[in-house]
Amino acid sequence: MTEVGPDTWPPAPLRTARLVLRASQSQDRAAFIELFTSPEVGTYVGGARPRDELERAMPEVPGRRPRLFVVELDGTMIGMITLDRRDAERPGHVRPDGGAAELGYLFLPQAWGHGYAAEACAAALDWFAGVLPGEPVVLTTQTANDRAMRLAAKLGFTEVERFEEFGAEQWFGVWS
Repeated sequence: MTEVGPDTWPPAPLRTARLVLRASQSQDRAAFIELFTSPEVGTYVGGARPRDELERAMPEVPGRRPRLFVVELDGTMIGMITLDRRDAERPGHVRPDGGAAELGYLFLPQAWGHGYAAEACAAALDWFAGVLPGEPVVLTTQTANDRAMRLAAKLGFTEVERFEEFGAEQWFGVWS
């Protein structure tokens, strides 16, 4: 499988009606820390991380890696989207060897309820389909996360299975 690597990353910024998806920059550091220390954001992803730990450990330019998009609204980071390879040891696969791209996203609470996640995720999925046509994308979320379940349906993910992981029922779907 072709890997989206240094020769194709970062792509030119992706623009939607309201948002820009781009590579991380140094001015995003404070927003990354806010994202990972937010109790609301951490509800379904293992909890908030300690601020002092992140202040020490977070690099000058956080999240600077292939398949991580910063989501920007009016020049300010409001969230992030990833399309990382799903670990073959985890439950939930659409191929025997695992390794499908997995859509992940986190948005600051003040950005919730405005359709930004749907708009940004749709743009990232369109980009991915253009770079790796025909490659499936998977998504996992806790079934208790109503917002994420609605977003998965809106984006066109279809359920493959449900399983127990991290002490909660998980919904696993595929987009292709």
